[in-house]
Amino acid sequence: MKILLHLVLIVLLTVVTQIGGVIYLITLIVVKKNASRRRLKKGVVFSVLYLSATFLIVPYVAPLFGRERIKETENITAHNFFYKLANRNYVRPELNKALQHIAKDFDRKNNGIQLVYLDANFPFIDKFPLLPHLSHNDGKKIDVSFVYNEQNGALTNKKPSVSGYGVYENPTTREYDQITVCKRKGYWQYDFPKYLTFGKVNKDIEFSIMGTRQLANSIVKQSEIGKLFIEPHLKTRLKLNSGKVRYHGCQAVRHDDHIHFQLK
Repeated sequence: MKILLHLVLIVLLTVVTQIGGVIYLITLIVVKKNASRRRLKKGVVFSVLYLSATFLIVPYVAPLFGRERIKETENITAHNFFYKLANRNYVRPELNKALQHIAKDFDRKNNGIQLVYLDANFPFIDKFPLLPHLSHNDGKKIDVSFVYNEQNGALTNKKPSVSGYGVYENPTTREYDQITVCKRKGYWQYDFPKYLTFGKVNKDIEFSIMGTRQLANSIVKQSEIGKLFIEPHLKTRLKLNSGKVRYHGCQAVRHDDHIHFQLK
């Protein structure tokens, strides 16, 4: 049972953080089986090794794999610390550069409103999956949050869920309902992110049509960007006319809780 538990932890840590499984294996080697207070020592050793690797080593090794940590500024920030702690904040240099341009362009129109990113990519190895995503495996992709309004109509940096995912801007009765189409075809996973909110917050904010449209247009105007994925009903509602704005297909998950975009 202990061996099975170790294997489960190794797989889970690898899936969530990429490097966590290796760090856990090192911890098992460093902390001897007969050590007193072994469980406490394992926790301390793992934490020290993992944090040291994540913040002191990985950022300097990732460029060897063609990726770099997202450069955070007053205009760009992670939705929460988890994305940085789990090494999900790595992109190719071209995408990092594009993010800076997008954030500055958006800030010029909406002073103080940030570009808030969610999952990007792991630091190492092309084709290594960043679950639950299908395509975040080459440093070229990133998810960012929609923009929201306070009740007085002012734009805000607040978001409606802890994770940044799973709170949908559903189609109205007058809009095309791609979600229902996909679910009727048997794509059960299409609606799955609603279970990944990890809690709903800021229930007084509302989806901003103007703010999200401006953000989307700032994204697609960048020459490095090849595609932007969003649900068809929001493409229509936001009046996004760029050929870069695409539909991602029923095999993915719905995109009316965030924007996905990627390099050419």
